[in-house]
Amino acid sequence: MTLLSVPDMSCGHCKTSVEAALAPIAGMSPISVDLAARQVTVAGPAAEAIKVLATIGFPASALE
Repeated sequence: MTLLSVPDMSCGHCKTSVEAALAPIAGMSPISVDLAARQVTVAGPAAEAIKVLATIGFPASALE
């Protein structure tokens, strides 16, 4: 599992947008969004998830 920090994610709409952007990518599921912590957990590789999130306006970084 890959844990990402997504600091600009702040509301329910943001959460929905993040889930919708990551869901169609093979190997990303399961996807778990923790809005309060502004973190996303995905099964896929961090680099791919970060790239996708950047395209929808949510800069992200991998957490160890």
